[in-house]
Amino acid sequence: MKIIIAGAGEVGFHLAKLLSYESQEITLIDTDKNSLAYASDHLDIRVIKGDVTSISILKDARINTAELFIAVTSSETTNITACVLAKQLGAKQTIARISNSEFLDQKEEVGFTKFGIDELISPETLAASEIGLLLNQYGFNDTYEFEEGALTMLSLRLSRTASIVGKTVKEAAQAFPELHFVPIAIQRYATQYTIIPRGDSIFKEGDKVVFMTSKGGDEELFELSGKVKTALKNIMILGGSKIGYKTARELCQSKFKVKLIENNKEKAFECADDLPNALVINGDGRNVELLEEENISDMDAFISVTGNSETNIMSCLVAKSKGVKKTIALVENMDYYQLSQSIGIDTLINKKLLAANNIFRYIRRGEVLAMTKLSNMNAELLEFEVTSKSKITHKKIKDLDFPKSAIIAGVIRDEVGLIPLGDFQIEVGDKVVVCSLPRSINQVERFFF
Repeated sequence: MKIIIAGAGEVGFHLAKLLSYESQEITLIDTDKNSLAYASDHLDIRVIKGDVTSISILKDARINTAELFIAVTSSETTNITACVLAKQLGAKQTIARISNSEFLDQKEEVGFTKFGIDELISPETLAASEIGLLLNQYGFNDTYEFEEGALTMLSLRLSRTASIVGKTVKEAAQAFPELHFVPIAIQRYATQYTIIPRGDSIFKEGDKVVFMTSKGGDEELFELSGKVKTALKNIMILGGSKIGYKTARELCQSKFKVKLIENNKEKAFECADDLPNALVINGDGRNVELLEEENISDMDAFISVTGNSETNIMSCLVAKSKGVKKTIALVENMDYYQLSQSIGIDTLINKKLLAANNIFRYIRRGEVLAMTKLSNMNAELLEFEVTSKSKITHKKIKDLDFPKSAIIAGVIRDEVGLIPLGDFQIEVGDKVVVCSLPRSINQVERFFF
């Protein structure tokens, strides 16, 4: 697949890196020769120095043969313009990174597809939405919704008190007459290996387990994991960045009590004016005395989204030491993932990874509706729409020659999420969520096209 990426910044480079691992034909365009030189030295891709809104540059990149054009420069205007030009010059699909959330809210009314833009991506909005979802499922480390919550992916690390420790998957399932969850991936403690579990797989203390749940499955998982579910109400946010602002606004609308700490005086006043239902404090959130003055120990959740990963990690560790139930840190460096989780931070989010997850479904074959990579695990979740041409409809699940390193995690039929067992037969029109290790994705895709 020929893919052109406009913008060699953090998001563009990360996308190029991930896509190059997929053996895609990647061309990266930017005006910064240093960024391009770094990308060229570290990735097997083609680079072009120039303005992405230049028609001659786009033609030099052979835009007329591009199956996907992704504009992720720091300029929203540049991205929109580049996508419009790319589409007119022959690109099959275009994706523009934007920062103005109004564009997303009014996407259908404005009709961006008429201008040549197939999809809009806002990493900041994705991060804010992810935080909101994590707070609603606060007992879990990672979460992802399919079809507005018909199915929900949840992950947790098994403590010694979890009732399923020492039991097989089959034994754990027998505790409930109607099954509303299924384990779809396991990472053993202190390892980097991801296992697709089967009925005889045994849960062990310290395992990170990813589950797919239908309605009510989260309650069952709380019971099995030994956690006590209590409501979150008081939230402290460190950083008045776009993510911090969007998160505070959405949480206020959801009736959370929000305190926002911002070090920049001008930005703090702007946030205070725009967020009348939040308490905005101008101060240095790294100052432990300030956090104690603002009663951090009374907070149910602490979210650190400053522009500095180290600040976010350290402030979350301070919050955890003060008894805060849920901590979420924004990190830019992917290498921090495993280290930070091992020292006590509940959840890490990364804008680049969130944006990449949304874009990745465009390079998958079959009718892929959604896709996410499991955090710090070597597996992907893909949602396929079953068509009349799909090969998966002719047999029961147990009779399919489905790869062992993949699992059918859930099915959405008539907007209802279902956890399918071996005797379940998939029908045309179903939406099927599959968890797969990378080596089996090509085999999985063949069932859906």
